Amino acid sequence: MSFSSDVKSELCRQGVSKLCCARSEAYGVLLCCSTFTAREVRIVTESADFAARLPKLFQRSFGVAFDRLPEAEEEGRKFVFQITGRDKLHTIVDLLGYEARQNLVLHINFAMLEEDCCRDAFLRGAFLAGGSVTDPMKRYHLELTTSHLQASRELSALLREMGYEPKQVVRSGYQVTYFKSSRQIEELLTCVGAPLSAMELMNAKAEKDLRNGVNRRVNCEAANVGKVVDAVQEQLSAISRLYDLGRVEDLPEKLKETIILRETYPELSLSELAAEFDPPISKSALSHRLRKLTELAQQ
Repeated sequence: MSFSSDVKSELCRQGVSKLCCARSEAYGVLLCCSTFTAREVRIVTESADFAARLPKLFQRSFGVAFDRLPEAEEEGRKFVFQITGRDKLHTIVDLLGYEARQNLVLHINFAMLEEDCCRDAFLRGAFLAGGSVTDPMKRYHLELTTSHLQASRELSALLREMGYEPKQVVRSGYQVTYFKSSRQIEELLTCVGAPLSAMELMNAKAEKDLRNGVNRRVNCEAANVGKVVDAVQEQLSAISRLYDLGRVEDLPEKLKETIILRETYPELSLSELAAEFDPPISKSALSHRLRKLTELAQQ
């Protein structure tokens, strides 16, 4: 199962209890489902949990049953629900505050969403019918899709009023309201009733941050090792040139000692090599001696 399917399964574990919240959730479903007109309601989903929830939700919300229920084999893995009965449609439209006898232009009836619990339920329904969220181990993206322009604009306004910062885009004729902030997605999932999925997202983010931190540290250490290797190679090349020029015997004892130890321990860093002197010398003193050898070889 995908992460999006897991989220919908968790949401469907919420009970269908209070009438106001049940109706708000069904409202969100209708605004984001396949078809909602004065002549037809058609809901298509791939979620078995959502399919099991829908009949109870509509019975509780509007006191109506679907005219068409899914068949086990129909449309592959998709479940199709349909209402075409005129009286049932009139009941739904009337309870949502629309005028059935006029052309149905869908917008959000904010009078139904005055309570916080009803707003959360409305967003839950919108996600169940037209939402998806990407696996957080890949990237952070949650979206709500509807075919109704005005409803999409008002959905965005509702989310901003609730403290979110959604973005909008049109894709293949559908209005898409989306988030790419992991923090906002976590808060929204918790708000609509999926705290376990929100926690999973937080854990994925922490794991990715830890992995990225380790990679940065490894890359940094590898870069430092590369610099040390290059510096040692340059020092050994300078020493080899001094031998070729026959100048080693004329050098001060301190530089001769430095040459011997550098050739003996080419793998040591400056700090480690400085500790091999008798008595040990400072890192800066050793750096000065090696730089002097390099300058002599270049002259």
